[in-house]
Order: sequence, then C-alpha cells, then structure tokens
Amino acid sequence: MFTEAIESILNDQCTPSAIRAIENGGPATALWSALADNGFLELMASESAGGADLDLDAIFPIFVAFGRHAVPVPAAQSIAARALLRDTAAPAGMVTLAGHARREHDGSVVASNIAFGSIADFVLADLDGQLVLLDAAQAGRTTSGVRGSQAASLRWPTASVPAPIGDNGREVAVFSAALHAAAIAGAMERMFAMTLGYCNDRVQFGKAIGKFQAVQHQLSVMAEHVACACVAAELAFAAGAKVPAPLAAATAKARTSASVPLVASTAHALHGAIGVTEEFDLQLYSRRLHEWRMADGSEAWWNRIVGEAVLAHSATSILQFAMEDIL
Repeated sequence: MFTEAIESILNDQCTPSAIRAIENGGPATALWSALADNGFLELMASESAGGADLDLDAIFPIFVAFGRHAVPVPAAQSIAARALLRDTAAPAGMVTLAGHARREHDGSVVASNIAFGSIADFVLADLDGQLVLLDAAQAGRTTSGVRGSQAASLRWPTASVPAPIGDNGREVAVFSAALHAAAIAGAMERMFAMTLGYCNDRVQFGKAIGKFQAVQHQLSVMAEHVACACVAAELAFAAGAKVPAPLAAATAKARTSASVPLVASTAHALHGAIGVTEEFDLQLYSRRLHEWRMADGSEAWWNRIVGEAVLAHSATSILQFAMEDIL
C-alpha cells in the first residue's frame, strides 16, 4: 500500500524534467513536500515518535522505487535516519547520512563526499562510533564538481559540533550502504527496461535490433546481473529488523556495485550514440549508478569485509558461512 502510494507521487512529481531542474539548482520543494506532508518519511520511525515502525523487509520495495525513479532528494536517507535515531525526534528538513565522518587536528569535523550533501539540511553521522546530528547550515560545503551530482563534502568548525545522541554510530555506514544497494537495484531495473524497449523499437536491416542474436546475448547477460543485484540488495533488508546486519549489507553493496560497470556499459552500447546524449534519460541513471557504486565504498571495500569475516569463521565451506552469517 505504501509502495503504491509513493510510486504514484514519484510518477507525478519525479519526472525526468523535474530531476534535471533540481540537479541544475532548482527547488526540490514540490517533491519533498509531497513525500513529507503525507508522512512517508516516518515509515521507520518508532510508534512513540509518531511513525509506522516498519521493519526493513516492508520498506525495501520503497527504497528500490527511489532508485528506479532516480529521486533527487534524500528521501531514503531521511527515512533511515528515523530508524537510527530510535526514540529521538528527527528534525524537520532533509536528513542525509555520513558513515565515515572524522575529526581533524583542529577539532573540526569533516564528512567527505556524502550523498545529497549539497542540499541536505542535516547530516546524521558516525563520529568515532558515536551518533551525531549535524546542522548542514553551519558547515562549509564543497561540491563534488561532477555534472549533475548532489554529493558534497562538508566541514564543521569545532563550535558547531554537538554532543552525541547515541552510541550506535557504526550503524550509519551499514545502513547507508544498504540504501545504495537498493537504489542500484532499482536504477538497474529501469535501465534494463529502457534498453529492452529500445532494442525492440529500433529497426535496422529491416528488423528490430533485439531480434539479432548478438544483441539478445548482451540483453541476457544484462538481465542476469540485474536480477542478481536485486536478490543481493534484498539480503540487507531482513524481516523483523530495523537496521541492516553488517555482513548482509556488505554482501549486498559489494554484489550490486560489482554489476554496475557491466550493466551501465551494456545499456549505453546497445543504445548507441543516442545513449550518451544529455537529452536522453539514460544518463540520469548511468551517472547515478557510477556514483552509488563508489558511495560508502566500492565492491573492493565491502568484499574485503566479507572476506575477513570468512577467514575468521569456523565454517568448513562458503555455503555454510553464508547460511549461518548472512542469510
């Protein structure tokens, strides 16, 4: 029910033209208000905080939908922040996540290359294992410089760093990685649908290019990676849990990130010259896929975490390890 309602809003408010306008510095008020005013940001907030108190498995389709629609506001991060804040009331405004904030020698706090850092009102960060809610208005912002990207690095002076509000800071990076895994899965679904539709419509030598065996082979491999990414992403969103388990999130982020280069490159290859043009919507997704692949660490970062866990485990096989520690 919630997913259908949000999909309806996104179909209306999150059009390609609206995404481009927000990326170019336009206001995100209409889209943000449509989500916030209908209470969708409170889906994971506790009942005592006025939320729906949903578990991860119930919210997963919504996070995938955000990726499928290339949502240009930190809606997923703001929903997740309610779960991380537990019974603490969330501030009004856009909240994003920073899983690797650090304190500099002069006492300032830096969060590098965080999602939606250029437009967020607040940043919920992990600072030395402590959960800290930082006011983005008090920080200096440095945008990534990448065309259309909303990521930015923020620096807060010592006087602007508040006291911690919890000791669960380590959960921020894990949740953020799981969100990006779900977003990657959603964006891949949309890219595959666009590519399949184009191959069925584009006629060359008297028939649709999707009828050629070489193209069908590429579509099949692409479909396999999209399906695998969707299954892997769902691992991080277990029933009965409010925050993703570290190993499940690591597996989800590693596997979805690993599929990005193949899926994105195949989509552009099959679209040909039109695929690289700014006017064509494909780039709205391929740009995000490459950015999300690196967000919170690429597949190399998360594969190392999984690998270290395997070596430290007493399991006699990878299957036993996966069944006991991930699934």
